[in-house]
Amino acid sequence: MGHRLSKIYTRTGDDGTTGLGDGSRIDKDHHRMESIGTVDELNSVIGLLMAELPSDDAYMPLLARIQHDLFDLGGELAVPGYTMISAERIGELEASLDTLNEDLPPLKNFILPGGSKPAALCHMARSVCRRAERCLVALNKTDEVNATGRQYLNRLSDFLFVMARLLARRNGGQEVLWVQADKR
Repeated sequence: MGHRLSKIYTRTGDDGTTGLGDGSRIDKDHHRMESIGTVDELNSVIGLLMAELPSDDAYMPLLARIQHDLFDLGGELAVPGYTMISAERIGELEASLDTLNEDLPPLKNFILPGGSKPAALCHMARSVCRRAERCLVALNKTDEVNATGRQYLNRLSDFLFVMARLLARRNGGQEVLWVQADKR
């Protein structure tokens, strides 16, 4: 791959528009840009989570693959009509989710974000993931969006929830359970 950016600022967005990968320009507050930005934010939160884990952590390869998938999804959104996320990736994510979930007890309570810094960051990634999915749903009302990308985000939020549960339980830790107000 050659140089992608030789100059960081272009001034072409000073009028409140931005360029897409197909050469078209849209307003910076367009649903498409909100979707791209939220997927990028999700990728950043996952990067922050990864920075909190040891480099040899068993989850690192999964999280790295997810970061690449999210970058691909952002690219897909930046070029209307282009598809990069495949149904195969959803299947792989589901398989990983099933494997991770095997070691967890069934849920009997709601869980609050927390338990450890990595678990809390994983919950943060999950909540940003849900917002990204909502953004894609909103975008799809005006511009067609690859359904597989929306499905991927839906599975990813489930995956991040299960991973947060596991991270909270590491090293003898516990999940933070919600307690009904009248029982606190």
